[in-house]
Amino acid sequence: MNIIIIGAGIMGTTFATLAKELAPDLDITILERLDSAGAGNSWAFNNAGTGHEANCELNYTPVDGEVLSVEKALKIHAQFNVAKQFWAYLVKKGAINQPTSFINQTKHCTLVSESAIDELKLRFQEMSAHHFFEQMRYSDDFDEIKSWIPLTMDGRPRHEKMAATVIETGTDVNFGSLTEQMAAYAVANLGVKVEYGTHVTRAHRSPTGRWVINTSKNGRTVQYRADVLFVGAGGGAFPLLKRSHLPSRNRYAGFPVGGRFLQAEISEEQAQNYKAKTYGRAKVGAPPMSVPHLDLRSVDGKYYLLFGPFASFKPALEKGRGFFDYLTSIRLHDIPSLLNVAMRHSHLVRYLISETFKGEKSLFEELEDFAPGLSKRFDWKAIEAGQRVQIIKDRDLQMGTEILVSKDKSYGTLLGASPGASVSPEVILRCLELMLPSVFSKEDVQAKKKRIFPEDNLDALIAQPDRYREIRDAVNSQLGITQSVS
Repeated sequence: MNIIIIGAGIMGTTFATLAKELAPDLDITILERLDSAGAGNSWAFNNAGTGHEANCELNYTPVDGEVLSVEKALKIHAQFNVAKQFWAYLVKKGAINQPTSFINQTKHCTLVSESAIDELKLRFQEMSAHHFFEQMRYSDDFDEIKSWIPLTMDGRPRHEKMAATVIETGTDVNFGSLTEQMAAYAVANLGVKVEYGTHVTRAHRSPTGRWVINTSKNGRTVQYRADVLFVGAGGGAFPLLKRSHLPSRNRYAGFPVGGRFLQAEISEEQAQNYKAKTYGRAKVGAPPMSVPHLDLRSVDGKYYLLFGPFASFKPALEKGRGFFDYLTSIRLHDIPSLLNVAMRHSHLVRYLISETFKGEKSLFEELEDFAPGLSKRFDWKAIEAGQRVQIIKDRDLQMGTEILVSKDKSYGTLLGASPGASVSPEVILRCLELMLPSVFSKEDVQAKKKRIFPEDNLDALIAQPDRYREIRDAVNSQLGITQSVS
């Protein structure tokens, strides 16, 4: 079977690596617009690098009236556990030399002011009662919070009422490094082919039923053919879906969201003093990806602080691609969907536009509000984050990630961006199961899947504490994650 994958980011590279691990006879080629793997949204500073386990993000535990829901948090945590199983397998196999090259233990904290203390306390009570979050701690003691996350508290008046939770076993993930290493392994050891500098312009079905992929490379047109096509091209998946002539294409449109971060390089000693990712509370009307957070990042042996993100409305499909690309991707049937979102979510549109025109002074003011005095302690600079394209489905704005597979199972794609890279192995496993049922029906493939994923059933992880702890402790040990963090 011949498979073409569009995009050598975390999704496309994971698809290729996992598929070849399970079924070595598959013929797989990745087509990538950029010059290396993981150079788009997967690159280290195009995202915050949070290993999303729902430890610290308030938007994963929404409150409706007096009821706090943990269902979304449980699913995301279970998905990340499956992701760690895959990464631990790659480390154990030697596909990745050192886990610290892509994953590092970092406290996951939530910090709120007086108005949200009751909500955080309720969140702690609900979450810590489940075995996923049994190691979570809560405090409203100034000194204890300061011992967890000193940079957020050093310049804060002691009379200011704050509360925080902490989980010691959170992670910072360099998805760019992970993707690069997976791609190198897949090419050298699994026989995956990667064509860089190859821009896919169209994919359509031929009369024989195979997919024909038109590309532009070094100024010339190159054509590829495939039995199965997987599009893991981030925002670039939307125009390819539109040109695919699949019946479901009219149900979807893309809503682009850009962003910026403040970044400061720090010393190893300073990094050891603040080994955390601290999430706050989003502003009213802000999209979920705009929850403010102060993150320690470990990238290529250096340490950085990252604060943001500051969302913006940027009409582009991907970073490095312009407005014209986005404009030409819009079809007439998309216009009612875009207008509906503009009317139903007018507060969001106004928020994004206002954020777009914020100057650096306003960015530093938000940093000061989050961590008083911090803007003057380090040499900060504003950097552009990756470009996200959220889903508009059936004229309504969606904030998650959606798997879309054609009826004949020959075409698959991922739309949306949250929580994205963190759960990529679990999401890709589901894509493979949907798209390649004949492969997964084989006993040897099921046996290999069990070796890679000792437990990929999310319901089992959620419902069986002992099974979850067994898996958690094994993969954490392989990845160098321990209960105690300095």
